[in-house]
Order: sequence, then structure tokens, then C-alpha cells
Amino acid sequence: MSRMIGTVSRGVRAPIIRNGDDIVEIVVNSVLEASKDDGFSFNDRDIVAMTEAIVARAQGNYATVDDIAADVKAKFGGETVGVIFPILSRNRFAICLRGIAKGAKKIVLMLSYPSDEVGNHLISLDALDEKGVDPYKDVLSLEKYRELFGYEKHTFTGVDYVEYYESLIKDCGAEAEIIFANNPKAILDYTKNVLCCDIHTRARTKRLLKANGGEIVLGLDEILNAPVNGSGYNENYGLLGSNKATEDQVKLFPRDCQPVVDAIQEKLIAATGKRIEVMVYGDGAFKDPVGKIWELADPVVSPAYTSGLEGTPNELKLKYLADNEFSDLSGDALKEAIKSKITEKDDNLVGKMASEGTTPRRLTDLIGSLCDLTSGSGDKGTPIVFIQGYFDNYTTE
Repeated sequence: MSRMIGTVSRGVRAPIIRNGDDIVEIVVNSVLEASKDDGFSFNDRDIVAMTEAIVARAQGNYATVDDIAADVKAKFGGETVGVIFPILSRNRFAICLRGIAKGAKKIVLMLSYPSDEVGNHLISLDALDEKGVDPYKDVLSLEKYRELFGYEKHTFTGVDYVEYYESLIKDCGAEAEIIFANNPKAILDYTKNVLCCDIHTRARTKRLLKANGGEIVLGLDEILNAPVNGSGYNENYGLLGSNKATEDQVKLFPRDCQPVVDAIQEKLIAATGKRIEVMVYGDGAFKDPVGKIWELADPVVSPAYTSGLEGTPNELKLKYLADNEFSDLSGDALKEAIKSKITEKDDNLVGKMASEGTTPRRLTDLIGSLCDLTSGSGDKGTPIVFIQGYFDNYTTE
């Protein structure tokens, strides 16, 4: 009889990681101990994944609000800075905004509407329709926004982010002006010095601003992309992917992750005799249908992974085969026909009808999303995820 279990994702508990801990040893030992505790064995193409947070913690990749302020002041001159398209987040952006405000005399904060880049809504689309506002062209002052929409609070957090961000800026000693617009060029009517805080659209935003008169145009990926007064940093992503650690400190996205995953893979091969794939993951890449929030606030799902996780799925759609090519078959004959089709499938099914409806995303984005959902973001205490059977298909015995 064929094996009945397919993909299995297990959260693996680990000790609390501190600065200077050997993350390679901790991950390997945690997975090996979990195997003894739960009684599972290892196979080629199993996957071990760890959250970016524990890698960054072990690296001690932290920076303070004052470090952010020093870098902003050095790069923008300490006068007026346009801060555009930030996400609405107490954990992700609020502490960064404090540092930015401390490094400037005035902040012109430009918020996208009706929602931020990852789906946190300031107002609803229905409210826009009701008030006759066109988000593609209308630029709203704070006064106009309040007149039209009042004081809206976030569905899940209960925070009025407009009021919250304004108070953060003022509490840091900077003047605050808030506008609402979706065309990045709108900020240039207020200042030519702009910090682009969007994540996945940052390259386009910077390009448009530079082409239309922007003078100093930088992204969050260019703040703390090198150490400031001995701080942590990320040469590729700067402040992108950072999280609040304390009231005055952020944990940055981890750096130099490739040697970490490669070393873990080598130690697991030595310990188990199996080639196990390894990756670091952050946010998953999926959208909440109720809150409309797209989870991916990190610059990438996975900053590093071993070579066996490169590429995209190459799968046939079983229901397509059953309903079309093999619609006249049933029972064992159908089962064997589909198994034969899978065995003989092309190495590249792009554009083939038999693969229509399969998920056209990178393996690391899919697996990272599975890991993020498995480990959660709270108190589960399982920052390591062990996955088996992910690369199995209907033919696997």
C-alpha cells in the first residue's frame, strides 16, 4: 500500500537565543533532540528552517534610535525630510520613525491611502467612494483627511496611526506635517529630500523621485546599511525587515546568512547521513482575507537557503488529469495512469495546460510561508521548523 502521509511540518523548540550564541550548534542540536523526542527519522530533502529573528539575535544585530537619528542626520543634513509610504506598524516602523524624526527638524509624512503597502487600512474603499475621493490623483492635507474621514482606528490594533505617528514625530522634537497621496512625486511639492519607506516598490519610487527633481532620495534600505557608532547594520536591506526590540532599540534583519545555512547543512549531513536542505525565513507571503493584510513586511521571505531550495514547483494538476486526459478511467487504472504521467513529466512544465492552477511561486516563498504559519509570531517557542515530505508526489511510496 502507498504511504498515506504527505507533507509534515513540525515546530521545534529551542532555547532562548542571546547575542553571541552559536546558532549553528543550537539549530543542529535542537533538531537532533527533537528527532529523539518525537521518534522521527531523517530523509534526503527534508527541510530545516529557522526564523530570521534568532539568527539576528545570535549575531547581535541591533541598533538604537540614536543610531538611526545619527545616520539620517548625516545623510539628509538635519533639516526637512519627506518620509513617504511607511507601513502602519507599532512593531515595524514606529521606532524607526522616532529615529528618523530625531535626525531632522521637520518631517513631512506622506501616507498612502486607503491602505499602506502591506494592506493595513486607514479607511475603506467604500468610504473613498462615498466621499468622492480619487486615491490615484487626490492629495489630502491632514485637515482635509480629518474633515472627510474623521478619526479611524485600525481594525485589529485599535490604533489611529495618523495620530500615533504625528505624536511620535513631535515627541522627538521635530515639526510634523502629514499628507495623504499615492503618487510619490507629490512629496516634491513639500521637500526635495525624501526617505522612501516602501518595501517592495522602493526601486520604482526612488527612480520616479530622482527623475522628477528629487535631490537627496534614499530608501530605508540605505539607512544603517553600515555601522553607526558600532551599531548593527545590514548592508543589503538597512532598516528594512527590522523589528522593535526595546523602546529604544531595533533588531535588524540578519546579515551573512548563507554561511549559517551551509554550516547547518554540513553538520546535519555528518550527523544523519542525509542531505537536508536549510533556510532562514522571515514573514510568510500570504494575504489575510478578513483584515486584508499582506503578511510580507520583510524585504524577502528568505535571505538565505541551500541550493536544493532554488527554483519553483514543477507539478502536474491531478484534478486536471482526472477530469480531462483520463476522464474515462477510474480506480486502480486511473491511479496507475496518473502515476505514469507524473513519472514521465517534463522537467519544465511552464505553459503546459496540465500544470494550470499549480502555484507559480518560488519554493522558498512557499516553504517560508508554511514555516511562518507553523512557528507563529507569539509564544509558541518553536523558532525552528522541520519539514518532511514537501517534495513528495503521488508516486512516492
